[in-house]
Amino acid sequence: MKPENDILNIMEQIKEAAWEAGGMMRSAYDGSAEIAPARVKEGHANFVTEYDRKVQDFLTTRLSEILPEAHFVGEENGKDHFTQEDAHGYTFVLDPIDGTSNFMHHYGPSVTSIGLFRDGVPYLGAIYNPWQDVLFSAVSGMGAFENEERIHSTEDTLSMSLVSIGTAPYYQELRPQVWKLGSYYLNRSVDLRRSGSAAWDLCMVASGRIGLFVEPRLQLWDYAAGAVILTEAGGKITDLQGRPLDFRGPSPIAGASAGVCRERYLPDIPDCV
Repeated sequence: MKPENDILNIMEQIKEAAWEAGGMMRSAYDGSAEIAPARVKEGHANFVTEYDRKVQDFLTTRLSEILPEAHFVGEENGKDHFTQEDAHGYTFVLDPIDGTSNFMHHYGPSVTSIGLFRDGVPYLGAIYNPWQDVLFSAVSGMGAFENEERIHSTEDTLSMSLVSIGTAPYYQELRPQVWKLGSYYLNRSVDLRRSGSAAWDLCMVASGRIGLFVEPRLQLWDYAAGAVILTEAGGKITDLQGRPLDFRGPSPIAGASAGVCRERYLPDIPDCV
């Protein structure tokens, strides 16, 4: 494994790759007001654009130069679970554009998310929002940062916090659970939010802007990088029953701030966990 100084150098190179990927996203708006989906993937309104593929191809090439021994799990390569091979050494988990529907409609955040696992455990995360020029990053055991500033999740209670709900739009069978979650937390928090990017929502919990993010089903690339950033900011990420994540594939997600973690915050409603 790499010594600490090497990891810090690797992180800087990964951040540079994330900035370049963000520039590719911004370039999509240079000549057209509309970004059409190249195809529709399995699931309701699950789109992929040519830019999703371009950014992932760029990141795979660039990150392979940084860590030639690393494996890859990425949204646009059709591989959504860890294999036995991925659980050894270094593995990048990539979401080239998290928030593709936002990206297509010029609405809300769309971000590049880069997670790095070491021996099957989340080790490093970098998430870049090119529209606000904000990069969140963390290395396990070294704290979490927004650009160059150290961040911490909020100490506020649930009743004093905003809650972000992911609607799991690709899984229509989960809509009853989504509405139950929304009703449950609307009655227990300041108000609800929905950004359209799970990676961004986890950064919002990490930076103290919201107290809790929940979604009944997310792919590994949606939460891999954000899990490191949130944990290093003093928060906690589990499934909706409070169980540790195995980081091997899709999962329900609850990402809570330090303050919210200190109380009973997980949904106590049937058929919702």
